[in-house]
Amino acid sequence: MRALVQNGYGGPELLAVADVPEPAPPGPGRVAIAVRAAGVHAGDVWIMRGEPLVLRAAFGWKRPKRPVGRDIAGVVSGVGEGVTTLAVGERVFAESDQGGFAETAVVEARFVRRAPSNLDDVHAAVVPVSGTTALQALRLGRVSPGDRVLVIGASGGVGTYVVQLAVALGATVTGVASGAKADHVRAAGASRVIDHRTEDVAGDGATYDVVIDLVAAQSLGALTRILAPRGTLVLSAGTGSRTLGPLPRMAAAAFRAPFTRRRLVSLAARRNGDDLDALRAYAEAGELRPVVDEVFPLDRAPEALARLASGTVRGKVAIRVREGDDETDAAARASSDARGARDTRRARPA
Repeated sequence: MRALVQNGYGGPELLAVADVPEPAPPGPGRVAIAVRAAGVHAGDVWIMRGEPLVLRAAFGWKRPKRPVGRDIAGVVSGVGEGVTTLAVGERVFAESDQGGFAETAVVEARFVRRAPSNLDDVHAAVVPVSGTTALQALRLGRVSPGDRVLVIGASGGVGTYVVQLAVALGATVTGVASGAKADHVRAAGASRVIDHRTEDVAGDGATYDVVIDLVAAQSLGALTRILAPRGTLVLSAGTGSRTLGPLPRMAAAAFRAPFTRRRLVSLAARRNGDDLDALRAYAEAGELRPVVDEVFPLDRAPEALARLASGTVRGKVAIRVREGDDETDAAARASSDARGARDTRRARPA
């Protein structure tokens, strides 16, 4: 089969698409997926670079044990012993164990779910990792109807979903992004956009019930000051140091938390099949609308990672692994290009 291989840590020049052996048939509790599309997310770029260096303890010291790629959508091509929830031929989306930029992936069945019926493969593929992270961030922040929510990094893959899902939960959302991406953030549902290049996030004296920080560009003190008296700050990733990444910032928040009435919490998003069910419900209700900025064929997968790393992407980047599926590509692509005209329907919070 064709798959992305990675020869070491560094830039896209160390990635290549090559012929590799097909994976072994799925064992107990696992399924094989004929991958049609894959999503690219920020974690793929970090693993490509091998930074922060601390992640190499889990992924491999000199090169990753498996190449990048977690977000996938496709069709079940085989099921292992004991799998009763999925059948060969079902259209699914999943978060894989790595190595998802390939024509076939084998994944634990508990992390695989039926794909949203109104999304084509490309748009379904960009949901799992970023969508799950957004959903878990909102839960950690205890977002509820009427809350004032500030999303820092609102134009990225996770940020776009945070804005959409917070609005679905009944919150009023302010997004922080560059002015060039303001229209994208408004289309996601934000009632106001702050241009981080020309405006101070705390400059107008506004306070928020929940601040979700996906960038780590402001100090903890500055973010704490714009929280309501019982507000919550959710820290998710951000760049941080080359060695430890965001860990020192998260540790500082944990140290500071006992000395304030505000909640300072850090998110460590985890794979969760039930969250994929919730995301499918939001998508089918029209409240989660993946925006795909650019689609690359599998042979150009290294370019897809370079594009995401450039910082110019609105929403998501995807990889078309197999050609020829004829689900709802045209309709979904038109919806995405319109930057998700808002649907007034509301799904129940998951």
